Amino acid sequence: MNISVIQPDTVWEDKNQNFENISRLITPLFNQTDLVILPEMFNTGFSMNPEKLSEPPDGETFKWMKSMSEKGKFGLCGSYIVQHNMNFYNRWVFVSPDNTVSHYDKRHLFSMGGEDKHFSAGKSRLIFSFRRVKICPYICYDLRFPVWSRNREMSDLIIYSANWPVSRKNVWTTLLKARAIENQCYVAGSNRSGTDKAGIAYCGESAIINPRGDLIVSAASEGECSVSAEISLAELTGFRKNFPVTNDADKFTIDL
Repeated sequence: MNISVIQPDTVWEDKNQNFENISRLITPLFNQTDLVILPEMFNTGFSMNPEKLSEPPDGETFKWMKSMSEKGKFGLCGSYIVQHNMNFYNRWVFVSPDNTVSHYDKRHLFSMGGEDKHFSAGKSRLIFSFRRVKICPYICYDLRFPVWSRNREMSDLIIYSANWPVSRKNVWTTLLKARAIENQCYVAGSNRSGTDKAGIAYCGESAIINPRGDLIVSAASEGECSVSAEISLAELTGFRKNFPVTNDADKFTIDL
């Protein structure tokens, strides 16, 4: 599977401008990739204003994603603010040309930024298959919690869509590699670049990492761009067979 990670400079709370900017980054990937990954709250920035910015599950952002997916013939995913059953969610959404739709609501809300005061936490993990690859998505702060990310060969690719700041760049790059190593799977992290309205600068460093923790490709801190790489299920299966770490892994359950 060919996967592509988008690293935009998100415009604060301006959906139309963000659709335009991201479309410019995505268009060269039409018919060139299988999966395109966008950051957290890619259409607004990390805003705590869900009353103004939220949409129904089938709202304008969903329709834009569906249109881009159909034109490009790839799966498209990323998170944005959704209102459902009177609650606001930081929701990661996946759409595909064959009308497959999946979503995951962010489990770990960033309390130090007040996210828990404005959003409801998700209660379940998502694992789904797309073009034979089993995918498990998470959102930003989830990266810090290895128990929630634990994977005993249930997924082939873990995705983190994020708004991760420059001040904690080393944490981002270190934990992405750690999640790949401990779970023996590919990891892709999509992070924004630029500075938001609150003056918070974001580090970029979007990346695709192999199951050994090696960096396949990185966007570094170059600003707006995209990076792409091929991931191999045959190589993943061979690595797990030759070095079966999960056979010795601890068993546990998670209380929700």
